[in-house]
Amino acid sequence: MFIGIDIGGTNIKYGLVAADGRIVSKGIMPTRHAQEDLLADLEGLVNAYKANTRKEILGVGISAPGTIKANGLMLTAGAIKPMYGVNLKEVLEARINLPVNLINDGNAVAIAEHWLGNAVGVANYICVVLGTGMGGGIVINNQLYSGAHGMAGEFGYMVTQSLPEDPTAGIEPHSLNFTSTVISGICTAYNEALLSSGVPDVEVTMDAREIMARASNGDAIARGVLDRFYENISIGLLNLVSFFDPEVVIIGGGISANDTFIQELTLAFEKVQRRHDSVAFLMGKTIAGIKPAKLTNDAGMLGAVYQLQSVMGLLKA
Repeated sequence: MFIGIDIGGTNIKYGLVAADGRIVSKGIMPTRHAQEDLLADLEGLVNAYKANTRKEILGVGISAPGTIKANGLMLTAGAIKPMYGVNLKEVLEARINLPVNLINDGNAVAIAEHWLGNAVGVANYICVVLGTGMGGGIVINNQLYSGAHGMAGEFGYMVTQSLPEDPTAGIEPHSLNFTSTVISGICTAYNEALLSSGVPDVEVTMDAREIMARASNGDAIARGVLDRFYENISIGLLNLVSFFDPEVVIIGGGISANDTFIQELTLAFEKVQRRHDSVAFLMGKTIAGIKPAKLTNDAGMLGAVYQLQSVMGLLKA
């Protein structure tokens, strides 16, 4: 048995996972950001499983945000600032006396889909995970590509818009993390558009599902925001497909479970392709299509357990 842990900025999802990916039990708890609080919570949940599980626990796989080196050093940790520069693998192994392996959360989703999801049997693909940011993973010849420093898959860093005229102005607001994510690309953009429209009795919302429903019901502002959102993502996907020539692009994150989102993104992606002559010629020949992720909220912990087994040499050929 293995313990899978998916650390998010708001919650920690965890579970007891069999070698074949079967989830025996699982739970969720709030993420405490202070370093010692977080370490104590991780140690506590591992010790609880050790005390209450009859079968031997062989190790702990952890999915976490940020740039994570192969040795477990968290160069960054997303919104969990106190963990920047911490080698979570070393620190936690010393506290729980079990092997620990860390993997970036987007990479974990990508490899989980290869193991048990919609990329089973696919040798080359990209997984794009949409949420507060845009992350993901790259699988080349059946192997997860993490890059030299564990940063591969930070797709949201891509800048696909014209830069400000001021040469000293920051350019990150023009990146896909701001234009193509659920929070900034849909919710914040919609509320800003509402407030600037002069519409009386503006009813703001931070629920992307509500904004999509309003668009379906004729809300022109919501429709415009979503159209820009889909176009921005599609431009990013076009770049990624051109770089890596994948067999398929897997879209993850909570929004990927929405059928309307997948349908509208697919249409927007095809529309962008047609506007690029060289790419348009290759449509239906080499340009990868889009599929939603299959494993939804369990993908992080499952990917972490899969990678742990790989590092420990326990996977069957």
